[in-house]
Amino acid sequence: MIGADTFIRDLKRGEQIEMILLEVIQKKYPKAYKIDGYFKDYDLFVPEIGKSVEVKSDEKSKETGNIVVEIEFNGKPSALSTTKADYWVWWDGEKYTWFDVDSIKKCILETNPKLCSFIGNGDSKTKKAYLIKKDILYNYSL
Repeated sequence: MIGADTFIRDLKRGEQIEMILLEVIQKKYPKAYKIDGYFKDYDLFVPEIGKSVEVKSDEKSKETGNIVVEIEFNGKPSALSTTKADYWVWWDGEKYTWFDVDSIKKCILETNPKLCSFIGNGDSKTKKAYLIKKDILYNYSL
């Protein structure tokens, strides 16, 4: 059950990261809220500006120098391939970095990062993701 334990721990950590970002957003947009329960399109919504936010965490990037950008899970499009979010925000263990989704896609097209297949912690199915050097991806941030 190590996989399940890891998944639960990562889920709780992800929710903490989302709530910290939400508190920051609410300082400017007090009506912003977190989507309750499972909702694959995005994590946060800001009604004052009609924008949605997907929150990602890649604290391992401090060690690897890469950000993982998922595009497929279990043979089906996922994450960046299917997102309905206006913005993606990555927590890398040190800071939050904001991107509009088109800028992430532009980075992939322009820099041709490594595409990998692997089974993530807590997963039982294979995912495909780009490994993008953090310093390259961050050049495309807002």
